[in-house]
Amino acid sequence: MSNTVNPRNMAPATGATLLGHPRGLLILFLTEMWERFSYYGMRSLLILYLTQHFLFSDARSNVIYGAYTALVYVMTIIGGTLADKYLGSRKAVTFGAILLVLGHGGMAFEGSGARQLMTYQGQEYQLTLDGRGGDASQIIVGPQGSSTIRFNEGATALLIDNPAAVALPASIPVADYTVRIEEDNFYQNVMYFSLALIIAGVGFLKANISTIVGSLYGFADPRRDSGFTIFYMGINLGAFLSSVLCGYLGIAWGWKYGFGLAGIGMLLGLTVFLKYQHWLEGRADPPDTARLRQQVFGPLTVEHLCYLSGLAVIAVSMLVVMNAHLVNDNYVGILGLIIFAVLVGYAFVSCKGEERDRMLAALYFILAQIPFWALFEQAGSSLTLFTDRLVDRTIFGVSIPSPVFQALNAMYIVIFGPVMAWLWIALAKRRLNPSAPVKFALGVAMAGLGFLALVAGMQLSGSDGMTAVFFIFLIYWIHTIGELMVSPVGMSALTKLAPARAVGMTMGAWFLYSGLANYLSGVIAATTGAETIGGQLVDVAEAKATYIDVYSEVGYMSLAVAVIMLVLSPVIRRMMHGAD
Repeated sequence: MSNTVNPRNMAPATGATLLGHPRGLLILFLTEMWERFSYYGMRSLLILYLTQHFLFSDARSNVIYGAYTALVYVMTIIGGTLADKYLGSRKAVTFGAILLVLGHGGMAFEGSGARQLMTYQGQEYQLTLDGRGGDASQIIVGPQGSSTIRFNEGATALLIDNPAAVALPASIPVADYTVRIEEDNFYQNVMYFSLALIIAGVGFLKANISTIVGSLYGFADPRRDSGFTIFYMGINLGAFLSSVLCGYLGIAWGWKYGFGLAGIGMLLGLTVFLKYQHWLEGRADPPDTARLRQQVFGPLTVEHLCYLSGLAVIAVSMLVVMNAHLVNDNYVGILGLIIFAVLVGYAFVSCKGEERDRMLAALYFILAQIPFWALFEQAGSSLTLFTDRLVDRTIFGVSIPSPVFQALNAMYIVIFGPVMAWLWIALAKRRLNPSAPVKFALGVAMAGLGFLALVAGMQLSGSDGMTAVFFIFLIYWIHTIGELMVSPVGMSALTKLAPARAVGMTMGAWFLYSGLANYLSGVIAATTGAETIGGQLVDVAEAKATYIDVYSEVGYMSLAVAVIMLVLSPVIRRMMHGAD
């Protein structure tokens, strides 16, 4: 994002305060809390919605999820740039919030969903579930009635528990019937359009609302770090509450209720921001109001074109998401290599001496985040499907819906974030604080260790047994500790390493490669796919073996990358020239 700063925003806010902070912080806290509530609420349900409502294959669902989360990161570059140069953060956040309300509202229109139809001896029967989530049973519905079904060991035959109810044999070899999917194309497109609205909305809101927080404080204001900490708590509070509430409603009562609650949350956020934005004291106004009103094409002003660019983002995003399963992975890799070449070229052409070394070190951090996020973001895709299908989710006699477990990350951050901050300070006093490159390497190692711990849990439960829920708590904890070593450390390092004239470009590259990592997470998740009926597994043992193979492979690869990063850490630290 651009490094342009509105001169009116350089001094600290001088108006009324709340608990010692500018009162505008409360508005930003609540707006971001509700925005994250809506985002994580929808995210908690998305992969199950794709596999159980629209009956997409695991592979296609995971790639769609990866493309969606990737675009959310990438589009923040566009939204941030337009805000810096033209709109100002206040207008950008308002526009983004409106798009998010529309997008989350659209997700509540679910339609009847796809139908999975089995043809046996010229007669069609529907294969479906008697509910939503991992506790739902597979059933077959015929002209005369319905019955629960299951598969024999090896999944070579369909077993009907009450064959008389559907006038079928008790066992039907899978070779004797065919299955087809009857898609609900209209509501699929409603979903794709809604996802595109959310992508564009987050792109305009997320980066810019953080910018407004910074504008409330002077550069040397001692309250600045505390203000961002409070703001960060709002993010995690929203994420925690939404995963629990939207996740439960979506599974227990219906998809539309979970998605609808997410939309209501965003509407509350928009209402708060619109009603109390005057508390920001003009801190986020456009950098040049006259330029914003300048007519460019007939009656269209610069401001109109900024909003129209948002419509272009929506169109492109919808096209990419709905065709994500057709995108050649090599194209994404080539894009990453081109951007890498541009950044390296900038470092050697535009930077010299220590500045060049620091820019190259910044580029290292930008690339080194990829393996971490590619594994961490399995949480919303393959890990949610695994938790739904292959984990004993019963706690104190209550079966917990799988989306609810996504709240663990936010809960752990709130609990252990302050602990980690204290730990770094305590180690620094003893001159034992690890360097930023070492912390990064440890974070990547934690991503791999989390999956290896989960694999150990799977192996303890046998070839087709349910994994103990303890291991879900464990992998989220390990990954959260890794996140606390990667995300804040990396972004802090970039602001210190990048030349002042290139901070915006460098942060944009960070978000872009975060997006590429999210896309890679979808590719990895797709390899865990299994055959399903109604979104539930056909062969539990085979699916579990696939998860063990994939998670073991990525776990060991992550550890290998972490070892290489540890070996390189002294070199990177020297290139940082004290900016650690």
